[in-house]
Amino acid sequence: MRKERWIVPVVVVLALTWALAQYIASLLFERELERAMADLQARGDLRVSRSHVQRGWLSSSGTIHLSPLLSHDWHLSLPYEANHGVLDTSVSGQIELHHGRDDRGLFSDTLHSASPTWEAHYRSLGGTFNGKLRLASFVISQSPPGEATRELHFRGGNISFNGVYGDWHLGVHLKPWSLHDGDAELEVGPSQLESRYTYTAGAQSFSQHDQLTIDALSLSHPRVNLEGSNLQLETRTLLDDSELRIGSQLSVGEVSSGDRLLLAGTANMELSRINADALKELIVLLRRKAAEGGVLPQAAEPGSELDLALINLLQDSPRLDVRDVDLDSPMLGLSLKGNGVVIFDARQLGELSAVQLQDPLMRGRFQSRLDGDFEWLDVPAMVALWLHEPLDTQSLTLDLVKGQIRINGRLAPPFKLPR
Repeated sequence: MRKERWIVPVVVVLALTWALAQYIASLLFERELERAMADLQARGDLRVSRSHVQRGWLSSSGTIHLSPLLSHDWHLSLPYEANHGVLDTSVSGQIELHHGRDDRGLFSDTLHSASPTWEAHYRSLGGTFNGKLRLASFVISQSPPGEATRELHFRGGNISFNGVYGDWHLGVHLKPWSLHDGDAELEVGPSQLESRYTYTAGAQSFSQHDQLTIDALSLSHPRVNLEGSNLQLETRTLLDDSELRIGSQLSVGEVSSGDRLLLAGTANMELSRINADALKELIVLLRRKAAEGGVLPQAAEPGSELDLALINLLQDSPRLDVRDVDLDSPMLGLSLKGNGVVIFDARQLGELSAVQLQDPLMRGRFQSRLDGDFEWLDVPAMVALWLHEPLDTQSLTLDLVKGQIRINGRLAPPFKLPR
């Protein structure tokens, strides 16, 4: 009889414990979601918000909105439903992509198909999040008057994501897709994108590593046929307390035309010494201007707050390193091997205006601040002939002095920065 009197209290305690654990699980999910959104927005290139939020200890829902900070070209909506468990919260939703100033739905208005769905799981104890999305195939067709029909054939793919606060991984795997334009056809894939993004609170420092691999590429055209394989682009972006660095490596396995090799090889580049404090101040300024409905960078006035913020990015004399370039084209009889560097002279930045770069005089001022050199090894005889050098020239030294190029000490024809 005494044991039976304990049944009700034990059941009540267990129920209260479960309810409390359930409530804590819902709070943890909301906290992690808000932190992730805040840090995503802190990077400075996106607007991030939520609407129609309904919070509950058993379930919650809402819509996450992503859009570019400085334009209205697209808008991504992610409606979601979260079912909270003590140890696991399951989340599911849709992807609604809108484009253009009229906010047309890509799937509903353009493709006339159902929006893709996604699902994910949040583990309360470890704070881990993992999910996946399946992309369905579709066809987009255009028939301009008097022109050949154009068609884009997308054959589907998968997107996966996982991670914890401060460390995220993304994987994109696409089946081959093709573009048809009359007698021309371009086919790309299969292709994969692997990305890792790590950051500190508020994205004050971050590191991002992306690797895009295209297994195969083919272009069929009445005038040319190209086949490519094992094409890879790898980029690393690092922001720390002092600078922003962006490095990239291009690897071309093989691009051929018929049975002749057109291009193969690798190239590495890194842009460094972009002032970190100036970049963070620029992000804050752009976010404030966007919230106020202010002008975009291309519409800012010379000497304005935005113009000065852009110029301040250059105060540490940015540097571009070109490393281990080794590109070969047997078909054209050309090759490029060497290393080099270009440095920007950051003295007297008050003479410059970033928003006046369309002015030839201002472009000339920027160009006159470029100094560097490039050592071209194993120079092809054809290149030596073009540059009026002896045919047995083994290497060329290209010096860049105040925007003017010298080849083995001889002044080369002037060049101009592109608009």
